[in-house]
Order: sequence, then structure tokens, then C-alpha cells
Amino acid sequence: MARTSREAPLAALLALLAAPAFGQAVVQPPIVAPTPIAPVLPGAPAPAPAPAAPARGEDQPVTFTAEEVEYDQNRALVVARGRVEAWQGNRVLRADEFTYDRNTGVATARGNVQLIEGDGQVVFADSVVLENQFRDGVLEGLRGLLAQNGRVAAAGARRTGGTVFDLSRVVYSACDPCRDDPLAPPIWQLRARTATLDQQARQARYRDAVVEFGGVPLFWTPYLQHPAGDAPRQSGFLSPTFGITRFLGAFVEAPYYWAIDESQELVLRPQIATSAVPNLGLEYRRRFNFGEIEAEGSLGYLDGSDNTERGFGGHIFSRGRFSLDETWRAGFDLNLATSEDYLRIYRYGARRLLSTQVFTEGFWGPDSYARVDGRGFQGLRRTDDNSRIPVVLPNIYWDWRSPVDPLGGTFTIDTWNFAVFRRTGTSTQRASSRIGYVLPATDAIGGLWTLRAQADLAAYGYTDLAGPPNFSTAADNGSAVQANIRAGLDWRMPFIRQAGEYGHQIVEPRVQIVTGPVTGAQARIPNEDSIDLEFTDANLFRLNRFSGRDRQEGGTRVDYALRAAWHFPNGGMIEGLAGASYRFQRDGGPFFAGSGLENRASDYVARARIMPVSWLEFLGRGRFDQEDGNMRFLDLSTSVSLPTRTTITAGYLYTPAAPYLTPVRNRDEVALGITQQIGHWRFAAYGRYDLDLNRGVTLSASAAYEDECFLLEARFLRRFAEDPATGAQYPANTILLFRIGLKTIGDIGFRAI
Repeated sequence: MARTSREAPLAALLALLAAPAFGQAVVQPPIVAPTPIAPVLPGAPAPAPAPAAPARGEDQPVTFTAEEVEYDQNRALVVARGRVEAWQGNRVLRADEFTYDRNTGVATARGNVQLIEGDGQVVFADSVVLENQFRDGVLEGLRGLLAQNGRVAAAGARRTGGTVFDLSRVVYSACDPCRDDPLAPPIWQLRARTATLDQQARQARYRDAVVEFGGVPLFWTPYLQHPAGDAPRQSGFLSPTFGITRFLGAFVEAPYYWAIDESQELVLRPQIATSAVPNLGLEYRRRFNFGEIEAEGSLGYLDGSDNTERGFGGHIFSRGRFSLDETWRAGFDLNLATSEDYLRIYRYGARRLLSTQVFTEGFWGPDSYARVDGRGFQGLRRTDDNSRIPVVLPNIYWDWRSPVDPLGGTFTIDTWNFAVFRRTGTSTQRASSRIGYVLPATDAIGGLWTLRAQADLAAYGYTDLAGPPNFSTAADNGSAVQANIRAGLDWRMPFIRQAGEYGHQIVEPRVQIVTGPVTGAQARIPNEDSIDLEFTDANLFRLNRFSGRDRQEGGTRVDYALRAAWHFPNGGMIEGLAGASYRFQRDGGPFFAGSGLENRASDYVARARIMPVSWLEFLGRGRFDQEDGNMRFLDLSTSVSLPTRTTITAGYLYTPAAPYLTPVRNRDEVALGITQQIGHWRFAAYGRYDLDLNRGVTLSASAAYEDECFLLEARFLRRFAEDPATGAQYPANTILLFRIGLKTIGDIGFRAI
């Protein structure tokens, strides 16, 4: 006897829907005949529904629709026809016809079979035959839509154990079909005689595989493996890098990834070259519940060619960050290398100075902060004398900001203490504190007033003050105490004019008077944090224009500036500022010649920003001599973004010689860059040129094609920097890189020169 209906429960589909398309099936419940439905007479209450069993996992109820469903109780056969669609949870099955034979345990789905998984993977087949409680089966005409846009097709497939698919005559690609000709070969596809899709391990393995580009076979491999879908981290070889360089000769790097456990991983990067001994690089990462560690290191050997060092070399770059509780955190940075040449030759980055630190710091909202750390530095160039480079241990800092007082002002208190040690040169111990107060106010006509006050107190102990970096002629070993008080009254008046449809304009004069005791040359005070001084509009109105506390500005001065701006309705603007200072005393502090503050009347400082439209921006900042207007410092940059997806950048930089930088010389450079995108293509070029030395600084260019499945990239970089010890350019100063990426498969890099 058969029953037919348009919508009915189909218990035989329960196990099929509970099993992933490439996953393990569960034992299906037995098929039972539909329960007869008792008629309900008009006016009679409806019978109470049977209590529902809890639905969980594979026991969730199955909902399905079909144009026709037949159940033959005598033959124990269920047949559903016509747009069969069933779903359970987030899994869906579609087919033209589904048949289940209870006597043999064989289920068959025919015609446009689709198995859709919750992770986005979709498998299509012409027909599917399943047995052994749906754990084993055979599929014909398989086509799959996997995660990350992966597409697979096979003439036939066999499923074993519910988790492994063995495929024959396989084609795989992550490329979208051509819109104009869907049957045309994609940009790339992988063909293999056989393949295995392991759903449990989320891996695809191919044997006797060929990679085709545009339908043309270009690369053959006996074995290839890649993740299938959202595969978890797994150990295995990563894509290799090939290349040819002047120092290494021909080389190959074949990295191996080791997934140690869920919280840590290691990458081994062995490198074999024809003109150098093997090099081994390591990358290690580990995450904790309270922090993380990252480390990179290597071991190699330099043969001494082209004025490089001879002997073993290596490096380690590492960092760690840890949360101790809601207030405190700790961390470290450990960076060491044998030489800059080693890093350049073996492609670990060009670095001149490495820093190492261990620290702990605490945060109490936005109003208080504390930090304790130790720091060390390493110079990598042969001209660097590391005996003069300091070790700082300890370095202690704490600050606190008070709530706003009844007058509207705010107090700040901090202390900054450190000990600096050098094998050659000045060693310093300092204990210092600072108290500050800021009180803003507004007058009746709209003027903005700000009262600032600052008091500094510091005690020093030092040895070899006559050595670097102080070179003092007034003292050598001893101690000193320094105190200073600075107070300033700042006034500015913004005049605003509405310009109707053209936005609004602002003109804002600003004047500040700052006073305090004369501080003198301070030759008996060691200088550790105020060596670098650059006078610009950014520090024009600071109470102390020195960057740190070891050098204190003194005397009375007046700062003045005029700022003007025009704000447009489209968000654009034109803004500029010009200002200077005048000191009443000749002695205002130990400002070096050329700093712009060595005279009573300071240099003029200015800045400008022009951005009338969103695609054009100009930024400029400069300093000019008070007497003749000669340029002392100038930094210009501009950016233009055109509707043609073209971006042009240009810049100019001039900085005068500074006594604390070696070599002591002016910097006079221009820079120009351009990027262009055309469809899936992008091009870029950039260059910097030193006008003072009449030679290039850097030159780079790149071209790349990238779409949903393919990446082809070429990069060129040339550095013209010279080693001051030899006068020759640094080794490995030219780089040419090629990269081919097959998305979801991997990429291959090639480096030349």
C-alpha cells in the first residue's frame, strides 16, 4: 500500500542530512510507516500533540518538501520525486529523486543532487549511492563548491568511512568561470589523475598533478597537498622561495611549518645556496591566556667577500607581551644581530640600530600611569662604537593628573628617574620630578586664555662628563642639582567669518609670554634626554623647547604667531601659520648654533596645509632665518589622487647639519612616487634623490596582477647608501623579487640580483 502527499516527514533522510557532505554519517533511525491521523469533527477539540523528544545534533527534526512521496510498506521502500528539498539545522539536500531500500540499506539520489554544508561547501553530483548506514558511497559526476571559492570536479568519487573521498580524473580551481564563455579554461586549474579529500583532516591530496594556465600545462608534480575549506593549522612544508643573488648564488628556501599544539607553532626556514654555506631561520610563536611570545632567529656564515665580515653570523628578534592583571602588564623586546651585512645578505631586513628592553607598566584610567624598564642598544655598522652606546637600568617613570579644581585648572605630577651606563663615556644617575598646572579661561569678548606653570627639580650623579656624548670642559666626575620654574600666559583670539556657500574663515592671532630664571650654559649637568633639538611650529609655544629635562630653557620671552584657515563645505580646507619668539635676555639656554633659538630673535617657523578637494593635499613645514629669510629647514609633501585611479606623491626635505648626528652634513632630498590601477593590474614607482651628494637614495618599482584566484607580482628595490667605513655601497643593496600565488594552493617566490 502506498501513500502520496506533497509535504511529509521522511525519516530516511535524517541520517543523510545529519552527515556532512564530506563528513562521517551516523546510524540512521529505522523507517516507520506514517502514523494515521484521526479525523477531527467540527466543534470538537483538537487532540493534544504528542510530546516532542528533545532535538539535538543528528536527532534534530528533518523538514522537507517534494512534489511526490511514496512509501511502500511491503517492500520497505521510500521514494520521493520532484524537486526534493530537505534540511536539518544548517544542512540542505536537494535532488530530483530519492530512494531508500530498507532491506539492503542502500539509498540512492538521482538528478541534480546537491549537498550543502553549513560551512558553505556545496557538492553537486549526477547520482549518489550510499550504503553501510550512509558511511560509504559512490558518486558520479561530482562537482563541489568548497570554502574560499574553491571548485572541484571529478568523473567519479568513492566515500569511505564517511570522511574520505577518493576521486578520479580531478580538476580543481579557485577561479570564477568566465562570464562571456563559462566553458573556457580558467586562469589556472589543477588536474590530477587521482585525489583524496579528507574531510576530517580538511586536506586535499593530489597524485600525478599538472597545473595549467589558460588550459596550457606548465608545471607537473607527483604529489601536491593543500587545505580544503576551513582547515585547522597543520604541520607541513610551505611554498618554497627560489632565487639568485650576487652573494648567495642560486638558492632555495623550503620552509617547514610545525603546528606544535593549539597555542604554539614553529617555522623552520632552511636555505641552501651554491655560493654560501646553508642558513637556518626560525620563527616561533606562542599564545597564553595572559599574553603572547614571538621570536625570529637565524644562524649562518659569511665568507668575507666584498669587504664583509668573515665568520659565523646570526640574529634574534623577539617580543613578549603579558597582562598581569587589570592594571599591570609586562613585556620584553630582545633584538641582537652579528652585523648589518649579515641581515642584508640573508634577507632579514636592513637595520642600523637594535634595541632591547624589559618593562612593566600600569594604567589607572586616563589620569595615572607608571612604568619601570631596562633598555639596551646595539649599533650594527662598523663605524659604531658600542662601548659609547648606553645601557639604561633602571628607568622609572610615574605621572598623575588631578581632577579639575574649582577654578577649572588641572595639576600634574610626575617623576622620571634612571641610571645610564657606558663603558666609554658618561655614566649618569638621575632623580627628577615635575609639577605642572594648566588653567584655561575665556573672556567676555571671546578671547581664549591659558595659564601654564611648570616646576622641575633634578639631582644627578655622573662620571666621565668629559667623555661622549657630553664632552664637558667644566666637570668630569661629581654630582649636581638643577631646578627651574617656568610660567606662561597664552592668549589667542579666533575671529570667524561666515562665507556663505563657500564655508567659513578663521583668523587667529596668538601671543604668549613665558618667564623664569636664567639657566645658563648648564655645562656641569649631564645631557641624556635633550640632545635632539628641532625648533618648529610644533614646539613654538612650549614652556621648555628642549625635548627632555636635562636641558632647561630660561629667561623671559614672547612667542607670537598668526593662524588663518578657510574651511569649505565639502570638507576641504586651506590653513597656514607663521610665528617666532623674542627673548629679552641674551642667555636663554645651551642652544647650539643653527638651532634657530641661539639668538634673542628666533627663526621664523611656519606650516601650511592646502586641501581644497578630497583628491588633493599639500603639507608644508619650514623654518627661516630671522634676518635674511634664508631657509633653515623645509619639509614639503603633496598627494594627488585622480579619478583614473592614479595617485601621485612628491616631497622635498632640507635639514641643516646637526652636531649630534654623524656624519655632520646637510640633507637636501627630493622624492617622487606614482601608483596606477588598471582593472586587476596595479603599478607603482618611487624614488628619492640626494641633491647635496648628487646621487640617488632609493629607487623602487613594482607591478602586480591580482584577482579572486591568482596573483602575479614583481618588485625591484635599489638602495644607494654607502658604508662610511669603506665608502662602498652596502652589500645586497639591489633586490628583484617575483611572486606567483595560486590562492587556496600557495605561492612561489623568486629573488634575483
